[in-house]
Amino acid sequence: MNVNFLNLLLTVILAFFFDTEALSPHYYDHTCPKADQIVTNAVKKAMANDKTVPAALSRMHFHDCFIRGCDASVLLDSKGKNKAEKDGPPNISLHAFYVIDNAKKALEEQCPGVVSCADIVSLAARYAVALSGGPTWEVPKGRKDGKVSKAIETRQLPAPTFNISQLRQSFGQRGLSMHDLVVLSGITDFPYT
Repeated sequence: MNVNFLNLLLTVILAFFFDTEALSPHYYDHTCPKADQIVTNAVKKAMANDKTVPAALSRMHFHDCFIRGCDASVLLDSKGKNKAEKDGPPNISLHAFYVIDNAKKALEEQCPGVVSCADIVSLAARYAVALSGGPTWEVPKGRKDGKVSKAIETRQLPAPTFNISQLRQSFGQRGLSMHDLVVLSGITDFPYT
């Protein structure tokens, strides 16, 4: 993957999917100083056994952010009559949830009740990209975990069969431009300027 493309992709995600002003890269410096290293270790361990982990974690992060913002609602399980995002048709093929579970378990042992799953998903996606040869970037932390997750909302995710008009509409509903669409879709040979 092109490093400039990845940097642009990450800038778009940071700018549009969450309020970076309320977040800080130093959010856990005093309450859980080893948080980043613990998540990195969970990602490294998973990548040693499964080469699909980087793509899976990046996709999970995108699917999470596109629905309700980057709140880890994609991790919630269905309960009773409520079918959660995880079980929505576009998310059935998501995997590597165990990486987030393993990181959360290790974080709870080190600093119980401190690090949100939303931050773990964001950190795991960053480390997966960086550890697979892509760039690294500073992750603002302090996200709160979502408590609502509805499979029906996964219809908002752009389908792989969408044509350009449908993609423009889907991204436009989130305040994203054609340029953002191209960056987030991984299209490298498209005249979007």
